[in-house]
Amino acid sequence: MSHLKVLLVEDDVEVADALTEGLQQYGWTVDHVSTGAAALGRRECGDIVLLDLNLPDMDGLEVCRGLRAACAVPIIAVTARSDEMDKVLGLRLGADDYIVKPYRLQELLARMAAVMRRTAGTQPPPAEAADPVLVRGRLTIDPDRRTVLLDGRPVPLTRKEYELLVLLAGAPGRVFLREQLLDAVWDQRWTGSSRTLDTHVAALRRKLGSTEWISTTRGVGFSFHPQPAPR
Repeated sequence: MSHLKVLLVEDDVEVADALTEGLQQYGWTVDHVSTGAAALGRRECGDIVLLDLNLPDMDGLEVCRGLRAACAVPIIAVTARSDEMDKVLGLRLGADDYIVKPYRLQELLARMAAVMRRTAGTQPPPAEAADPVLVRGRLTIDPDRRTVLLDGRPVPLTRKEYELLVLLAGAPGRVFLREQLLDAVWDQRWTGSSRTLDTHVAALRRKLGSTEWISTTRGVGFSFHPQPAPR
């Protein structure tokens, strides 16, 4: 892994130094910048980007959008933000994954390896990232209007059902961990039963008229699969 390079965008010098030392121990070359402008000014992004969303000069979500437009490498948002819509927007604007501070280095390394495997040989879809409307088979999701249409007909969803659907549909085929979904849609401090997630998934399947829209990976999580119109 010694030939792999990470662009670290982090304004906290102590955090950046500690993370740089840890990554270097595992063979990574680290290019550290402390502002969004510096990140966007880089001529190349290395093999992966670790992006802190709390930057002193720019909103990290805008930096994420800019990096995704310029780079074809995976982006992991590293953030202390607990607002679930920041995470949803981060994924919509091009981040491949996110991790919430504080975290263990081993967890970060595992996520880095996972997104690099998942995105190997792929290119980002910039046109879709610029278009706020998601079209997924028979389903159309308009985040600006917070509307969902199935075969052109409105699908009434609760707030949490809508946020869960947007997150899943933003990355078709990707298996989201149960913990990721609970963290993003509810709150990282959520301490209730994860059965609420199963309840919301069941409601979405019922309202979309089929269990095939959302698949269960037993013991792991859920993934979204667009369904074509019946022939």
